Amino acid sequence: MMKDIRELYEYREMIASLVQKELRGKYKGSILGFFWSLLIPLFQLVIYTIVFSVFMRSGIEKFYIFLFVALVPWLFFNSCISGGATSILQQKNLVEKIYFPRMVLPVAYTISYFINMLLSFLIVFLALFVSGIGVRPDVLWYLPIIMGIEFVMGMGGALLFSSLTVYFRDLEYILNILTMAWMYMTPILYPMSQIPDGIRNWLYLNPMTSVVIAYRDILYYRQAPDMQTLLYAIIWGITMLFAGWFCFHKLQRNFVEEL
Repeated sequence: MMKDIRELYEYREMIASLVQKELRGKYKGSILGFFWSLLIPLFQLVIYTIVFSVFMRSGIEKFYIFLFVALVPWLFFNSCISGGATSILQQKNLVEKIYFPRMVLPVAYTISYFINMLLSFLIVFLALFVSGIGVRPDVLWYLPIIMGIEFVMGMGGALLFSSLTVYFRDLEYILNILTMAWMYMTPILYPMSQIPDGIRNWLYLNPMTSVVIAYRDILYYRQAPDMQTLLYAIIWGITMLFAGWFCFHKLQRNFVEEL
């Protein structure tokens, strides 16, 4: 793994270039361009506010905030899994023509979507203040920690599925269905307290459960996340990163032939 880290560092300029290309290309040709990274989550928040405050009222106070602080991290993770799966295939010509560490591609993809998530959090903080919930500075320092854990987790997912998709192209479509089900198995639309005791512990086998709970504790409940929750998140983050690296490291040698 250390060799791969050194190579990634040596190709850091290429990673930065690919990240810039991904961020610019996402909204290429649009009038507002990069501002869509802020406008899309803002429009989502407005829609959630209207739907869950007027049409589908929930017993949870300010449910739109309850949902939004969990949905933004989920969208990043979902992008790493379903979108990151095609990061090698999308750069097929580049992979076939020149040598560079293949891990550069899913790494750059993950970083670009992480930047998008950070921009979306500007809207999250705006919503927290406008709603009256605000933030607690003494617990806010946990936020970079859980963001870092999720970044590692997303990176592992991108490495794992980008390498597998080269060999099994149908996985791209399977993941679109899988992540749809995965979202409902993650406590985004509901609190853990609504889950029966016999099932609740099983939900922690979902890597995103502890991550979403931590985000919600920090931003919605304005309290420090439970240490057990953070421990679960750290274990899952390390596990997914190692699994992704191991699989990618083993499979990348035949990428050119398979492409």
